[in-house]
Amino acid sequence: MKIGFVSLPVAGHLNPMTALARKMQARGNEVVFIGFSDSEPAVRAANLTFVPFCESEFPKGSIAKVMGGVAKLHGLDVVRYTCREVMPGMLQAALEHLPEKIAETGVEALVLDAIYFFLELVPMRLGVPYAHVWTAHHLDFSGATPAGLFSWPYDTSPQAIDRNVEGLKLCGEILAPLAAIAKPYAERAGLHIDWNDPAATTSKLAAITQSPREFDFPNPNWPPAFHYAGPFHDDEGRQKIAFPWERLTGKPLVYASLGTIVNGMSHVYRIILEAVGKFPEIQMVLSVGTNINPDILGAIPSNAVVVSVAPQIELLKRATLCITHAGLNTTLESLAQGVPMVAIPIGYDQPGVAARIAYHGVGEFVEVGDLTVDRLLQLLQRVATNQSYRVRARYFRDVIAKTRGLDVAAEIIEQSFGANQGLDPTAEPVELSHT
Repeated sequence: MKIGFVSLPVAGHLNPMTALARKMQARGNEVVFIGFSDSEPAVRAANLTFVPFCESEFPKGSIAKVMGGVAKLHGLDVVRYTCREVMPGMLQAALEHLPEKIAETGVEALVLDAIYFFLELVPMRLGVPYAHVWTAHHLDFSGATPAGLFSWPYDTSPQAIDRNVEGLKLCGEILAPLAAIAKPYAERAGLHIDWNDPAATTSKLAAITQSPREFDFPNPNWPPAFHYAGPFHDDEGRQKIAFPWERLTGKPLVYASLGTIVNGMSHVYRIILEAVGKFPEIQMVLSVGTNINPDILGAIPSNAVVVSVAPQIELLKRATLCITHAGLNTTLESLAQGVPMVAIPIGYDQPGVAARIAYHGVGEFVEVGDLTVDRLLQLLQRVATNQSYRVRARYFRDVIAKTRGLDVAAEIIEQSFGANQGLDPTAEPVELSHT
């Protein structure tokens, strides 16, 4: 079967989606990756066939420009800006051009990034089977647990459930600019959709999250097509990143990163640098991304190495602690190495991931609005000196090793599509009861 993958054109989505596409390809499926021009280097690095679309609307170099507006935002403003200024153009262009790419490539089924909201209207219109993949933290549309936009703790009281439901309503309001594009498209296509149901267009074949079940809040309300898998990374298929390895001193290593999108608040980096500078017995590698010029950060402590980009997984393999924005990929990559975290959630699903970091005892978090040097020092000392955090992180390292998320997700997709199954000679059988 020929399977098409479509992802949002940013690293936190492309890395897990290309890893899954690689796994599908290794199992004997024919795979093509349909994406914006700026996705091509990541897709080519994964040794996948790349098919560009929406080139006129989003020529090469445009994604960094359109995403740049969120770099210095935080909280719900990040999501509001993205759904108002960024995603409508991406959705409109994809709805227009994806059908022709499906016809051109002969794709028989689609694996869609679930955060590319309403793109599934295209396969629904064409009668093409599709599966959803949650590269960011999945949304619970039942209200049993808080949506990932919020750092609310797990609570089953009636008051908390009411709060969760109100949170879902707010999510719906934030997504309104995208719904305003989706609804007329669906009407023109003759699709009858209950727009009062936030999960109405979610795949009924498979909706797969790369979060392990063990890392989520308890929730008995998932629909039959929802599956937990495990992290979608395999240490391969990514663009090579140069790094000054000779600058590492052998001291206990702290890796720090605020991701690749909402990473433009220079004062947060200064706080991190000042706090870590007070621990000369450790060394930190701080990755600041491309939205910050390291020269504006002032004096860099002698125990810190500041770079724009870093080979994250390789550094986490050496790290004893991670300072993170609580992006799902960095969080799962840290846990895969048994590394506890101090989280500073900024936007998108990061508050919800941070809440789970605290709930499961693998770290602590501080809201970016409450961040001070003293508060960060307190959390760093707590996580570094209390062995319970490392014990819990190592528990999740073992969980992740056993879940084999890529194999689980690939088998679920194959069974859902009736595609090639079990063609990877190195693959072991996996248990598919993951809801």
